[in-house]
Amino acid sequence: MKISLTKQSVLEIQADVVVVGISGTQSLEGAAAELDKATGGAIGRLIDSGEFTGKIFSSATLCPGENVVAPIVFLVGMEVSGTSPGPIRISSQVAGYAAKQLAKRQRRTVAFFLPTPSMPDAICGAMVGCTGQDLFRKEKILFPFEELIFSGCDQAQLEQGRILGQATNLTRHLVNLPAADLYPESFVTLVQEALEGLPLEFEVWDESKLQEEKCGAIIAVGQGSDRPPRLMMIHYRGATPSDPVLGLVGKGVTFDSGGLSLKPSDGMLDMKCDMTGAATVVGALQAIAGMKLPVNVSAYCGLAENMVSGNSFKLGDVIRTRSGVTVEVHNTDAEGRLVLADTLDVAVSQGVGNIIDFATLTGACMVALGRQVAGLMCNEQKWCGKVLKSADTAGDLAWQLPMFSLYNEQISSNVADIKNVGDGRWGGAITAAKFLERFVGDVPWVHVDIAGPSFADRASNWVDAGASGCFVRTLTVLAENFDSADADAPTV
Repeated sequence: MKISLTKQSVLEIQADVVVVGISGTQSLEGAAAELDKATGGAIGRLIDSGEFTGKIFSSATLCPGENVVAPIVFLVGMEVSGTSPGPIRISSQVAGYAAKQLAKRQRRTVAFFLPTPSMPDAICGAMVGCTGQDLFRKEKILFPFEELIFSGCDQAQLEQGRILGQATNLTRHLVNLPAADLYPESFVTLVQEALEGLPLEFEVWDESKLQEEKCGAIIAVGQGSDRPPRLMMIHYRGATPSDPVLGLVGKGVTFDSGGLSLKPSDGMLDMKCDMTGAATVVGALQAIAGMKLPVNVSAYCGLAENMVSGNSFKLGDVIRTRSGVTVEVHNTDAEGRLVLADTLDVAVSQGVGNIIDFATLTGACMVALGRQVAGLMCNEQKWCGKVLKSADTAGDLAWQLPMFSLYNEQISSNVADIKNVGDGRWGGAITAAKFLERFVGDVPWVHVDIAGPSFADRASNWVDAGASGCFVRTLTVLAENFDSADADAPTV
């Protein structure tokens, strides 16, 4: 998809459709005022008749006539009532909404004239909005445009928006791929191809290296599959060696059958998305490296398939993790925390300054917070506050859950050091986080359970169903503001 900018007026631009944003209906400004004048007050009449309200996600279509070069004008409302969701979220959602509506039929060129304070995010939103999950449909549902044209921004903003859109769509693409195409080894190959040309260093541990490194938890989860596990590390060094390293850790269970604790069919259908955590940190690193942010970042993706065979790990097994902590298995469907246990330990042993991990970890988090809000848990409030602030800036919805020490009792085991589930169904998102906490030591750490917002069964106004690409933007904001004050751990 070509992304370009224009200095032409809304009346002159050559495009299949021109999108014009209207932030208020009391007085038209900018491109909207110019267009209204050229069409003899057509926009004003739509507003007066109530056919167009100007509120967010309202729209109207004009065929403007001979005074306007473009044959179609798509008016989109940008007015938000009540508490504002923030300029990034508004910009992204408005542009995404317009692009998604227009992508329902093939269009070569669409030009955007949006009065928004966050043009890069509008560009990202438009790229995401016109791209669907219909990867294998002969008759497409959405048709990505050949070219997007934007007014009201400079080249630097245009490039930032293009990078953010590309990175978010990379995360979505990886998650939307079926498990037959995306498994640990192919995940590594696809990511290396997608990130080719960026200033990144890759390190991949195959099954032999995982055995050598005593990654018993990753090995256990993956041993029931014919496709062996992997641990992929990607390093970006945008700052000096004396600066700390931000560690991004992602759960990459490329398919989760539940293992011997087998999921029912309805619960297994979307389990291709159980690698969204790994896809999220990959997309974020593509954006961070593409934007050449002055920060050191390392991404760690623990990759495994949780399948059923004669070699599957079993209930009652005791796993020795890389850190030496032993885990009694009470549920093979609580496998993501096992993969993350070894992955977190590798990140800690490599000296990252701060860690944030992403995982589609628990249904309990969705019970607590719903399908649109991620749960955050941490071992240091200062670091968690910075992550929450970044999410708020980026427009990703997150809420902190408590980590009281009393939850530790629920993962204690009489056989091993800990067990991989809590006592019963209560507080499941938190007991999962308490499990992970055992593997980060004193390194400031935040766990983000994205089981809810990362994948949707139904489309929203601004993005198709399937993978959402949430929190890629949060991580770019976090990386932009990460400095030595955030970390006391060893540097590279």
